[in-house]
Amino acid sequence: MTPSKTVNRIALSSALAAALVATPSLAEATTLRIAHVWPGGSLIDRELFQAWGESVEAASDGRLEVEIYPSQTLAKSDKTYESTSSGVADIGASAQGYNAGRFPLTQVVELPGVSASSRQGSCILQSLYEQGHFAEEYADTRPLFMFTTGPGYLHTRERLIETPQDLEGLRLRRPTPVVGDMFTRLGAQAVGMPAPEVFTAMQRGVVDGLSFNWEGMKTFRLNELASYHTEVPLYDLSLFATMSQRTYDGLPEDLQQVIDDHSGMEWSLRAAEVYDELIRQGRQDAEEAGHEFLVIEDALDHPEWGPVLQETIDRYLEETGNQASEIYKAATSLQAECPA
Repeated sequence: MTPSKTVNRIALSSALAAALVATPSLAEATTLRIAHVWPGGSLIDRELFQAWGESVEAASDGRLEVEIYPSQTLAKSDKTYESTSSGVADIGASAQGYNAGRFPLTQVVELPGVSASSRQGSCILQSLYEQGHFAEEYADTRPLFMFTTGPGYLHTRERLIETPQDLEGLRLRRPTPVVGDMFTRLGAQAVGMPAPEVFTAMQRGVVDGLSFNWEGMKTFRLNELASYHTEVPLYDLSLFATMSQRTYDGLPEDLQQVIDDHSGMEWSLRAAEVYDELIRQGRQDAEEAGHEFLVIEDALDHPEWGPVLQETIDRYLEETGNQASEIYKAATSLQAECPA
């Protein structure tokens, strides 16, 4: 071998090595960062988000890796959607209600009487999205799946709420602006705050009670503080798990397909399964602790609570417009297809 050929081969090898260093391997894993609001190690964190991540990693043969940031560690609850649309998080999960005024059509499903369980609410919500009723509200991200918490009730520290008039003068954490408006009309002080902050607020006496679902009472340890429970369904909180469009577009087609396969109704109902189990556990914890309950049957037809709930529905639909009324009709028509 002549010296010049040796030099040329060395130069070619060096150039190839440099190119390999400069260009990431096609087999190099892509990391997806999930930001969500639930406590790390909670059943929702383990059985929903960790399970989703493990399934994605397996389906992608390790080419996708998932890092989970629970407890608002990557993005605050009211900034999770914005952080996802801007790419700070690759995937974000939180409540639409933490983004005041941004998802008015989606939040039609939160109105009293639309659903009686997480499974029913999640099925209705995901169906409405897939039918295109409010897709424009998510134009800047790529929704993976949507779900709901199940009905939210009243929980208080000092005394049982029996009638709407009993709310007068109380300071109550409101889960959504719609419920907050209801509280205000009834003479209560509605206090807005993310779910992870409620325990400390109640412990310090900042609020006298709250409206929450049984899952939240367990996940955020609120049964330790509230001993009186009025089961009148005031709302059903909607939730989203959505992906940065830029992150999705940056994946090769086969990995986009992995994400698509981990989206839609299947995962909506898997989320609901976790929620309904936590609902069962949350109420059972309160029963075993000897708490006091009042169950309002057929709430929309109840002589005292019914008019309050119906006014809440009517006010929201009137303020939000004709499209919201159409979605409300579609939501209630889905109840038969989406059993509780």
